[in-house]
Amino acid sequence: MANIDDLFKKPNAPSKRKVEISNDPSTVYKATKLTANGDVKSNGKATVEEADEDDDIEAGPTLPSDEAEENNDDAEGRFFGGGITNGTAEVLNFIDERDKGDDSKAEKIDAAWVRKLALNFERRISKNSELRAKFEDDPQKFMSSEADLDADIKALSILSDHPELYGEFVKLGCAASLVSLLSHENTDIAIDAIEIINELTDEDVEAEQEQWDLLVDAKLEADLLNLLYDNIARLDEENESDRAGVYHILGVLENLSSRTAIAVSLGTDTSFIPWLLRRIQEKEPTITQNKQYSAEILAILLQSSPASQLRFINLDGIDIVLQLLSPYRKRDPAKGTEEEEYVENLFDIATCCLDQADGKTKFLEAEGVELCLIMLREGKMSRPRALRLLDHALGGPDGAACCTQLVEAAGLKPVFSLFMKSQDHQATEHLLGILASMLRSLPANSAERIRLLAKFVEKDYEKLSRAVKIRSDYASKVAVVDRQIGGERATLSAEEQEDRADEWLSRRLDAGLYSLQTASVVLTWLVAEDEGAREKMKALLAERGEGLEGVRRTLEGMCESSVTLGFLWESDFY
Repeated sequence: MANIDDLFKKPNAPSKRKVEISNDPSTVYKATKLTANGDVKSNGKATVEEADEDDDIEAGPTLPSDEAEENNDDAEGRFFGGGITNGTAEVLNFIDERDKGDDSKAEKIDAAWVRKLALNFERRISKNSELRAKFEDDPQKFMSSEADLDADIKALSILSDHPELYGEFVKLGCAASLVSLLSHENTDIAIDAIEIINELTDEDVEAEQEQWDLLVDAKLEADLLNLLYDNIARLDEENESDRAGVYHILGVLENLSSRTAIAVSLGTDTSFIPWLLRRIQEKEPTITQNKQYSAEILAILLQSSPASQLRFINLDGIDIVLQLLSPYRKRDPAKGTEEEEYVENLFDIATCCLDQADGKTKFLEAEGVELCLIMLREGKMSRPRALRLLDHALGGPDGAACCTQLVEAAGLKPVFSLFMKSQDHQATEHLLGILASMLRSLPANSAERIRLLAKFVEKDYEKLSRAVKIRSDYASKVAVVDRQIGGERATLSAEEQEDRADEWLSRRLDAGLYSLQTASVVLTWLVAEDEGAREKMKALLAERGEGLEGVRRTLEGMCESSVTLGFLWESDFY
């Protein structure tokens, strides 16, 4: 006979990400929320007394007699209207009224309720601790208290629906007590606590920033970060409940990383980066959810600070990630799979580290330029991501060595081949960035620079013509937005204009301002390098009703802008 608690159990609220679980009911792990009218001490479960069963007693109404079937007279009108008799209607009305009365008696979720919940929670922890200490060698003596503690931990899940009570929860010391359970000898109890922490700090919880900060600060003071690492290090993913525990720890890390200071601390003050680096290397028949999630968390942590990036680089992280990406130079992962997300995260990891000088050096040593060029020639899903990698590797004051290597590795042909074809906005942006970086960084009169300039000159300056066309297209798009902004600016005060400056800049960038500026940098270098290129560009611009003055205004706008662009140096123009 089915358990009545199971029939009326409230399912968990959906989360932004679902852990993969087994269909085996003995190993499924899932937190159960209290309903609003649930009792704290009984964990919101109703109890019933079952009546003695008597198999000899017939259930249900008595079958009608033959005479009743033959009698078609419906003088009382039983089957007209709502299809029920007056007496039945009165009974149903009575039940409805009683149900309304039960709803009015539903337990109110407020500060008093939290205090009651907290008192019960603390008692469960104390009782379990005492029994464990007293009967250390006899688990049967404390198993019942552990089950009660497990139920009370799961009952805390309802707080995610009432973030306004986080302050009271913290004030009562329950936040610290919950974190302390991460050191519990029973890993199932620790995993329960981790899952609840994940739920309470999830971005889907409609908590004010102040409420979220209050709860998180209390947990951090209770040494949450180190306890999370201790657990992720002791859990064995061969065990399904432990695998779920690892998933929930990664979820907590993602939630905490929404505050930059915590993300920096996770990357520099804990051992999570080495653990994550090991985890993404583990061989699996198919990429699992935890392996993909580990790569995602690693990318998030590395984006938080240069210090985290340097730590990763010093662990030979770039070389490892390039090796993991190597199988995808010609092969694409299946779409919509964990593997596809995993590969995207690997590219993100490598990309954010290439803004560091040490990262560029390691990338060069690991033959990252050559790998990206193979992807440009033969890859599909990897091609646009390889372009982004090269853009970051060649950019900045430390990108000269990578620029030289690209030319020496016969990279000009695939780069210009893509440049001459229609590309989406992001690919065009990266191609322009690569060309601008090489024009800036390759030494004057060097063989590599001469080969680059020859590409623009060959075939009657067709690459130059392409660059002029790209610039003109983006200039037209940005001009439309500029006219709209000009109309809005005319109706606003100086203070209102200042308030909307960021919004206007964002709209201009969306229209292609960055690509317009980068294309202008490329054309400026070509004009300075070759007189033939100068005359050709003037003729091409004149055909479009433009001139060199328009390019000059774009460059002046770059210099006046408060936004620092990665490829822009004063030496580009002075």
